[in-house]
Amino acid sequence: MSDQDNNRDHDNLDWLADDESSSHQSDDASENEHRSDGEKINSLVPASEMLPERIYLLPIHNRPFFPAQVQPLVINRERWEETMRRVGNTPHKTLGVAFVGEGGVESLDHDDFPEIGTAVRVHKLKGEDQQIQFIAQGVQRFHIKRWLSKEPPYLVEVTYPKEPVDAENEETRAYAMAIINGIKELLPINPLYGEELKHYLNRFSPHQPGPLTDFAAAITSAKGPELQDVLATLPVAERMHKVLPLLRKEIEVAQLQSEISEQVNAQMQDRQREFFLREQLKVIQRELGISKDDRENDVDTFRNRLESLVVPERVQSRIDDELNKLSVLETGSPEYGTTRNYLDWLTCLPWGVTSQDKLDLGHAREVLNRDHDGLQDVKERIVEFLAEGTFKGDVGGSIVLLIGPPGVGKTSIGRSIAEALGREFYRFSVGGMRDEAEIKGHRRTYVGAMPGKLVQAFKEVEVENPVIMLDEIDKLGQSFQGDPASALLEVLDPEQNIDFLDHYLDVRMDLSKVLFICTANTLDSIPGPLLDRMEQIRLSGYIAEEKLAIAKHHLWPKLLKRNNMPKKRINLTEAALKQVIEGYAREAGVRQLEKQLHRIVRKAAVKLLEEELETVKVSVNNLEEFLGAPLFRKEKVLKGEGVVTGLAWTSMGGATLPIEAGKIHSLDRGFKLTGKLGDVMKESANIAYSYTLGHLQEYGADADFFDSAFVHLHVPEGATPKDGPSAGVTMTTALLSLAKHEAINRPLAMTGELTLTGQVLPVGGIREKVIAARRSDIFELILPEANRRDYEELPEYLKDGVTVHFANRYKDVANVVFKD
Repeated sequence: MSDQDNNRDHDNLDWLADDESSSHQSDDASENEHRSDGEKINSLVPASEMLPERIYLLPIHNRPFFPAQVQPLVINRERWEETMRRVGNTPHKTLGVAFVGEGGVESLDHDDFPEIGTAVRVHKLKGEDQQIQFIAQGVQRFHIKRWLSKEPPYLVEVTYPKEPVDAENEETRAYAMAIINGIKELLPINPLYGEELKHYLNRFSPHQPGPLTDFAAAITSAKGPELQDVLATLPVAERMHKVLPLLRKEIEVAQLQSEISEQVNAQMQDRQREFFLREQLKVIQRELGISKDDRENDVDTFRNRLESLVVPERVQSRIDDELNKLSVLETGSPEYGTTRNYLDWLTCLPWGVTSQDKLDLGHAREVLNRDHDGLQDVKERIVEFLAEGTFKGDVGGSIVLLIGPPGVGKTSIGRSIAEALGREFYRFSVGGMRDEAEIKGHRRTYVGAMPGKLVQAFKEVEVENPVIMLDEIDKLGQSFQGDPASALLEVLDPEQNIDFLDHYLDVRMDLSKVLFICTANTLDSIPGPLLDRMEQIRLSGYIAEEKLAIAKHHLWPKLLKRNNMPKKRINLTEAALKQVIEGYAREAGVRQLEKQLHRIVRKAAVKLLEEELETVKVSVNNLEEFLGAPLFRKEKVLKGEGVVTGLAWTSMGGATLPIEAGKIHSLDRGFKLTGKLGDVMKESANIAYSYTLGHLQEYGADADFFDSAFVHLHVPEGATPKDGPSAGVTMTTALLSLAKHEAINRPLAMTGELTLTGQVLPVGGIREKVIAARRSDIFELILPEANRRDYEELPEYLKDGVTVHFANRYKDVANVVFKD
């Protein structure tokens, strides 16, 4: 390359200017010089009979280039500038274009080039930034004969193979006509090609099948390898065989796209037409006075809601004021939306709408007995409650608190009460509630303000006298957002809830017709003022017989129905069911029992499917295959000197509480306590030690026993926290048994608080403690005399077979325990 060439302006690419007058091209090319640029490019320059034997190669990667194509190409300037410089300096301006696959042209080897490519004439070269653009006019196929330069710029020696064709052959003419018809069929359904495609098509005829076939292949959207296969096929007849299916596939795709476009356009036109018609209809109706705008529609909607309601005068006055405000506000203003939402809530409430109570005691007993086994005392309390309401005329304004361990049926009893009364039921849990606004609502000044849960309940049940259950009331929380327990005082106080004020509604509501039912596990965390407003009904744990009935009548049928399992496919024996209750589910409620039964259903389903059985039998013998080893073994009552069984109450129900006293050594006097005892229980132990120490001789023990004895008193299950005064009598008995060297060799349990003077004070949880004793097969009990009434109120099935001794003073206890 000369120095003059090196000094040329690369940005303008003067050396690549397509100056047809200055190049040594054929006469055919010179004839195009005086035509317009567009005509010059669109007119196919006939192939020179003297195509060069050596040409530079340009790899392309999207799709191969065909001899029938005239198409602009864009290439990387930095990589191919030298190649295009050399092509521009040739008299023939011919370049070889070869398809190298779809992976790109960044890292190529000469082996990646195909043997067949297309020789093109280069027109209109220009450089822009990092790219070179030019128009390539396909001329003829070439075959690489020899590589002269295997590095860019690539230079090869080529031959131009002839394309065998018999244009007069009937089959060839038929294929040519089919291709022409296919192209014409593609024109109206794919406007992508336009007038230029028609211009090219007019130049081809069935007598030129080669260029026609190449052109048909070039306009398809087939993949690069398929098109390269067409390009490399030299016999025209065989090439036409390959191109015609590609063309038909292109027509089918174009037809599908056209159909989709027509459907979309039709839908858009229908929607636009409907929109315009609706707008016109609104205008016409408004002009005729038979239509209303959105504001008027809202006002009419709210007024229509109030027609069937008995709205208090003060509430109606507020609604009228808000309706007047709504009628003058713009519908797009924020205040319009706020006012509309406020009126929506006010008019959705059931002002004056009540349901008729079913104060039928027989119906109430039927519903309670159908839904619940056991709990006879609770059912009687509920029936008494309904009987009282029969004389009053209604049961509104009452607040019932159901207290009991988890899983004993508090929530389900609330539903049964609602069904027995024929009232609507609404439940929401207040456990963990920390914001008083959830009870009394947010003020309307806040964004996203909402009424409280009670107003939402009224909107859902659509009556003023529903049964509303406040679940887990003992788990209310407190935070900087307020105290929900204090907010509930107004709700649950019969003297205040007649004028309950929700902050969002800001009008008075009457809650006196509502029957509130609250549930709790313990009373300790319920504030005193709140607890004072409730009527308490205790639900104790179930004994084994009650659990058996519940499992047979409720839990097992419900599980089979829920899992769509026929009853005959799983045969659970009654003995196995008793073993499940005794060995796997000893808690006060029945939730754990339901989980274990569900586990049996799952295991049985696996057996039915995998072993292809008709029936699975679950008995005592194979129960461990389904549930594993029992979680609980038969509790063995501890015996020996200084060992006594006490009775304790927990939030999960009653439990037996063995207490052990032992003499460690006689070196010095001392008293040690273990078992993770609370402060109250430690005080009871010290009282028991002091009382025993002062009355040893009275109860026939050695008066000097504790003078040199270091005594250790332990309450087993040391990881479990224990507290309360009810173990005083039991601890005293354990110490006295140690001092008298006399063991208690019969099943006996006791409870009671002991004073320093020997008085036995009453304790709570008598029912739970009796149930715990029966569960451990202990049928002789010592209870405080003051708890006699609590024991007598227990149902007969709990007292059956139980011997109870009542004690006023500890001397009564000692007479029972250490009787001759």
